[in-house]
Amino acid sequence: MILFGFIVNPFAGLGGAVGLKGSDGVAEEAIARGAVPKANDRARLALEILVPYRDKCRFITCAGDMGEHLLQALGFDFDLVPHKAAVPSTAEDTLTAAGQMMEARADLLIFAGGDGTARDICQVIGEKIPVLGIPAGVKIHSGVYGVTPAASGEVLRQLLEGGLVDIREAEVRDLDEEAFRQNLVRARHFGDMRVPQVGHFVQAVKQGGVESEEMVLADISAQVVRDMEDDVLYLIGSGKTTQSIMDELMLENTLLGVDAVFNRDLIGQDLAETDIWDLLQKHTSCVAVVSIMGGQGHVFGRGNQQFSPRILRHLGKDNLRIISTKTKITGLNGRPLIIDSGDPDLDREWGGTLEIITGYDDALVYPLA
Repeated sequence: MILFGFIVNPFAGLGGAVGLKGSDGVAEEAIARGAVPKANDRARLALEILVPYRDKCRFITCAGDMGEHLLQALGFDFDLVPHKAAVPSTAEDTLTAAGQMMEARADLLIFAGGDGTARDICQVIGEKIPVLGIPAGVKIHSGVYGVTPAASGEVLRQLLEGGLVDIREAEVRDLDEEAFRQNLVRARHFGDMRVPQVGHFVQAVKQGGVESEEMVLADISAQVVRDMEDDVLYLIGSGKTTQSIMDELMLENTLLGVDAVFNRDLIGQDLAETDIWDLLQKHTSCVAVVSIMGGQGHVFGRGNQQFSPRILRHLGKDNLRIISTKTKITGLNGRPLIIDSGDPDLDREWGGTLEIITGYDDALVYPLA
């Protein structure tokens, strides 16, 4: 019988869809803007895979939305930690609960959140017991998360089936969210934790730094701008790769947000999900231009939750323009691109391949999982 510790940060990811680029310290503002908590829904995608193995595991968790409600709904056997979390819960509750789970000799600690949650867990657990994150936040730069919630569940399933599951050290990183909201990327290495690894189910640490292939980016942006059509709305996603397109257009750019361009004019900056939806109702034709996340391969689901499932369904896969340098793609070491929209049906529907613009009149086809 395997004992899992289980912690959910109920507010993880709240800021993504409403353009806040994080949830640290802005949960109330995010809710006021219409954000809906989804961390438990993300955790459910992972734990549903374990339902057939309920007789092989039990859990120790926190009361309420920090774990109890989901485990109860899925029929798992669990105990509650002695600590009574505040309502709403805080980072201090996560720290205390993690310590109590370690004292209870949990075999592995599972947590749903983002990099802020990983940082809190690392502060208490370090390398003392293995951990596995279920991605539920806006910022997922750390290497302790499954590439998707279902991938985290698959690692746990193989563990319960007695499969060969490696344990490796992985970095915990977090961004300064205040700087992040000012378009400044300041990442810090907080520590390492031990993470179960199976195949390509656990993500690599996000690659940082400044893209050095300036000529390639110039070629890519020239291609995209050349192909822009009149009276079509273009949604330009986040990142330094897409920034080159805005530079080519000589328009202001929100490095870590979504901007709207129509007839080569800037008509919207740092758009929230609802802003994008409103624009889609006003324009009959729309194209989204996004890049892949270096080192991980995510197209959607990492830092661009403004592209929600309803936005993606409205756009359609044919109206995506994926751009990337070949260096980034080579760095995936054969791993497929990933869509982690929060809607498993949509993710499955869009599986197959994507065409990626890699230069001027230069493109390649790559698998999308």
